[in-house]
Amino acid sequence: MRSNDGIIASGGSQVVSSAVASGRNARVEVHSSGSTQVGDGRQRSPQEIRDLVSRLIEELGRSDHPERADLIEIAEDAREELAAENPRMGKLRLFARALLSAVAGFTALVSLAEPIEEAIRGL
Repeated sequence: MRSNDGIIASGGSQVVSSAVASGRNARVEVHSSGSTQVGDGRQRSPQEIRDLVSRLIEELGRSDHPERADLIEIAEDAREELAAENPRMGKLRLFARALLSAVAGFTALVSLAEPIEEAIRGL
């Protein structure tokens, strides 16, 4: 069984961790032996994830993302699922995949924008 160790960007690009590939049939693989912990290295509770999803909903509401309304709707469903006594992991995984798919192109741009900005600042 393989785990998803990164973000796959559609449209001929792929972003995994801090690696970016761009072009026809682009592919990046970064293997990690870590668990499902993120950010500061600890696993998040359902409540903490609900809080993150709430922040996502707020940010989406202020954004110009073309799929904003649909993303807000599925994020609200995921937030409700996280509040359940026994959250359905399949439903939450579908939400996570849809979210990654919807923001993948933006993630690729952000991953490239930071080093460009740093390089220009260093000129």
